[in-house]
Amino acid sequence: MAGTLYLVPTPIGNLGDLSQRIVDTLAQADFIAAEDTRVTLKLLSHLNLRKPLLSYHRHNTDTAGPSILERLRGGETCALVTDAGTPAISDPGEDLVARCAAEGIEVIALPGPCALVTALAVSGLPTGRFTFEGFLPMNRKNRRARLDALRDEIRTMVFYEAPHKLNATLRDLAETFGPERRISLCRELTKLHEEVVRLTLGEAVERFRETPPRGEFVLVVAGAAPKPREEPDMDEGLERVERLREEEGLSLRDAVRRVAKELRLSRNALYELAVSSGSED
Repeated sequence: MAGTLYLVPTPIGNLGDLSQRIVDTLAQADFIAAEDTRVTLKLLSHLNLRKPLLSYHRHNTDTAGPSILERLRGGETCALVTDAGTPAISDPGEDLVARCAAEGIEVIALPGPCALVTALAVSGLPTGRFTFEGFLPMNRKNRRARLDALRDEIRTMVFYEAPHKLNATLRDLAETFGPERRISLCRELTKLHEEVVRLTLGEAVERFRETPPRGEFVLVVAGAAPKPREEPDMDEGLERVERLREEEGLSLRDAVRRVAKELRLSRNALYELAVSSGSED
């Protein structure tokens, strides 16, 4: 019988965020697949645990992934961890989960620390609908292309960013979305120097032009204002009615009923227009 892959979140800064379930899962796993075994060794030392470790990161998924799968097929239990946060979220664990799913190997995700959710919750921006974009491309041309594709996105957008790329990313965000768009910059979440700064993109560019950024950032950017819905076009409605009658043989009343619903037009007004234009039921 195949084993189980556990996705085990680890603290993004504060060790107090370790749940008892996370500790128990690490203790009971046959082995741990870690993004950086040195980082995980420190965590295990803090918990007084000793476990076999296997390195699994974005540069060795093609070799380490099959090794983990082979051990899972053999019935072993694996705890997958990243350096900080939840595995498989902007993380190569995504590939391992997909492989397990394809083979019917059980995957269990534990709830726990996640910079994405933590930053979104504290941002002060709308949280009902959002899109997670992870890290933007390092190449400026590719980064601008990605942002251009998000120009009309109305949901709140969440990005991860490293300090050495922050200034360039803020400039590109401001140029693409406009300097008045709101942003919350969340730095070193749950750590000693945690900071949340809420301002506009233009203000953010100026602030960090003078102050070299330190620590890892989560950027939460307000979505675009929804575009006003165009007024219903009765002429277009009439054209569709005539097309439906011609192509599908619908009666005038049935064609009007369908088109009025699709275009959110007044059924009575559309029917009167169709009759006055010479259409007959």
